[in-house]
Amino acid sequence: MELHARKRIDIVLEAPVLKRLTDLLDRLDVTGYTVLPVLGGKGHHGVWSREGLPSSAGAMVSVTVITAEENLDAVLEPVFTLVKRHIGIVTVSDVTVLRSDRF
Repeated sequence: MELHARKRIDIVLEAPVLKRLTDLLDRLDVTGYTVLPVLGGKGHHGVWSREGLPSSAGAMVSVTVITAEENLDAVLEPVFTLVKRHIGIVTVSDVTVLRSDRF
């Protein structure tokens, strides 16, 4: 089985910003992304949870993008420009995929 190196970008940010992020990813021709709710965590300002929130105002989401290394900067720079104005983090890691044509 042939394996292929790719880059994984994980973006955790405020749920109200999600539409702007996914619109940006679509404009950047990202081949796909996954969005998951974030239930809680602990960060710079302490422990938090979305339990009991009446709206998405305080909620967080996680968006995962897998891309070829040659596309990394073209995706990462505008994503970070958006995220740095809000509560959120961006991480990049190395991953291996089986179906290279998808990324």
